[in-house]
Amino acid sequence: MSASVHIGARLRAARVRAQMSQRALAEKVGISHTAISKYERGLNVPGSEVLIRLAQVLGVKVEYFFRPSVVTVTMPVYRRKRALPEKARKAIIAGVQDWLERYVEVEHLFPDERPQFQLPPDFPRRITSLEDVEEAASALRDHWRLGQDPLDNLAELLEERGIKVGMVEAHDKFDALTLRANGEPVIVLRKGMPGDRQRFSMAHELGHLMLDVAEGLDEEKVVNRFAAAFLVPKSAVYMELGRKRRHIYIHELYLLKHKYGMSMAAWISRARDLGIISETLAQRLFREFKQRNWWRKEPGDPFPPEEPQRMKRLVMRALAEGLITCSRAAELLSMPLEAFWHAEETRHGAIPAAMCC
Repeated sequence: MSASVHIGARLRAARVRAQMSQRALAEKVGISHTAISKYERGLNVPGSEVLIRLAQVLGVKVEYFFRPSVVTVTMPVYRRKRALPEKARKAIIAGVQDWLERYVEVEHLFPDERPQFQLPPDFPRRITSLEDVEEAASALRDHWRLGQDPLDNLAELLEERGIKVGMVEAHDKFDALTLRANGEPVIVLRKGMPGDRQRFSMAHELGHLMLDVAEGLDEEKVVNRFAAAFLVPKSAVYMELGRKRRHIYIHELYLLKHKYGMSMAAWISRARDLGIISETLAQRLFREFKQRNWWRKEPGDPFPPEEPQRMKRLVMRALAEGLITCSRAAELLSMPLEAFWHAEETRHGAIPAAMCC
């Protein structure tokens, strides 16, 4: 690929991610939209001054336009994909592509220490009934030696098993997607989701990877059932709620949400699906949620979101071992290094100055 064509492809990807038209970008940069069109088609190469302005407007570093593409992304499976505008869908894919390129690049610095994804024996598990889902979730927990306890950090667990987990800025109608990058599984989440919804989305997408759903079953309902069963196994539900209940208090659901990282609404569905509460009681509780607008924001303190850390650890390790410079670390993290240290200080307390560049 010639330099002009490569720069053009990178320019178009950055513009799509920013959800800007050629004309809008041209106006902000101060050039004609015809020039943008020629750049993207590889018919012309922007000069250094124009390239700097393009980078500033699109929120990327100039080095982005020269970075080689090392990731091939396959078509993802979307949640609620019918409601997602095409422009927003393309922006998500462009954002994922950029993040994965940076991730894979830093991984290449430590090629012998990359976790390899392997399907457990008998997976993808064939699902012909909802009872099969409970068995599949239990079998996966057994294979991964998770026991029946709450999962402390689902993002870390998935990355340890070779499934990359990342977050992108996205339309609020988007929750998560599953895709393959260079043949390896990737789960992508929208930034800003509450932690319980985020975890359910990760478990939902894990279901897409682990289940082979028979024709005639609603795949989304099946993977939702898998997500709940994986987050809270049947035995744990019975231990917490008992076998039969005539009523469940909202505060009880709140406590369970913060113990297991699964929403109060999902707990109601879980109790109904296992026959612990009746359909009538479940619908009454759901009506209360709707009347109080708890579907949008459940009562009480939110469950804190998780943030994948593996890529950041790799960047910090590469920096500490002198494999990359501070400016390269900042580019891989897609943020000024000072901002990274400030964010870490805010989250974890003061960081010794000797660690900073």
